[in-house]
Amino acid sequence: YAMGSKVGEVLLYYCYCEVKDPEKLCAWQKALCQHLHLTGKVRVASEGINGTVGGSKVATSLYIEVMLSQPLFKNILCQEDFKSSAGGAHCFPDLRVGVFKEIVPMGIDPKIVSYKETGIHLSPQEFHREVEQYLSQASQGQSDTILLDCRNFYESKIGQFQGCLAPDIRKFSYFPIYIDENLELFKDKRVLMYCTGGIRCERGSAYLRSKAVCREVYQLKGGIHKYLEEFPDGFYRGKLFVFDDRYAICSNEDIISACRYCGALWDQYKLCSSQHCRQLVLTCPSCCNKGLTACCPVCQEKELKVTSRASGQTLKEECECTRRRPRVPIERVSQRMLDTGKD
Repeated sequence: YAMGSKVGEVLLYYCYCEVKDPEKLCAWQKALCQHLHLTGKVRVASEGINGTVGGSKVATSLYIEVMLSQPLFKNILCQEDFKSSAGGAHCFPDLRVGVFKEIVPMGIDPKIVSYKETGIHLSPQEFHREVEQYLSQASQGQSDTILLDCRNFYESKIGQFQGCLAPDIRKFSYFPIYIDENLELFKDKRVLMYCTGGIRCERGSAYLRSKAVCREVYQLKGGIHKYLEEFPDGFYRGKLFVFDDRYAICSNEDIISACRYCGALWDQYKLCSSQHCRQLVLTCPSCCNKGLTACCPVCQEKELKVTSRASGQTLKEECECTRRRPRVPIERVSQRMLDTGKD
């Protein structure tokens, strides 16, 4: 493990397909990852598999080879479906493989809204052209298109496509409610959707299509990951948030977010320093040095009165941040959509 452990990679992939025996696939997957010393998270369900794993280059390429030869994924999964970035086993605390109802947690039964009803997939090149066209029309105030970010607020905060609509949601299971509460917004529009690796769009676009209000629904195939491989300096600015210990990967030098305390440009997340809080905070080195390391004043106070509770308890932490963020915000969009790059 110590030998060159830092020069490995992290893979991100998913495959929608019918899985007759998820428990069996789960056990096989777990054994495979352990054998290759991979860490990370893999979700298995009757609708397919979704994983992000890290390890040495040898291990990850073997993993891809084995995955491609697994009869279940034959002719569905291909080399192209694996997105890779620099990293390794150290990017994850451990290995977690489990069986779930959905391979991406949208909170809606796959039998009701199926990945089979997805939007039209666009390659990074096609998506790039669409965004270009959208931006030039929007600048003249005459666009019939919405560029929709399907990710959570803390992801879009540090990196996004110019001119996008980025919902103020905390998790993907709020996305359907967000759509329901903002249906007017999507009426007769062409919608261009994107997410990190493409998987949230598979179900998100199916959900939006099920509402039958949009003119057309498109999605970026392979997500921002694949787009940045082709257009590192394209219309996506800032960093790409990833769900592992790296927090973000970088393709251009732009910083589009600011330190929570002093407002200086800053986009490197840390976990709130208050013990039970799981919020991410943007606090720059000089503010950190001043001891400003919590997500909000409530947590900063809490940290000073170090909790004297029995250490065994895990608490669902409520703080200013979680209270301030409504569970599902209703988007009031007018000029804001066209004011690109604003926080």
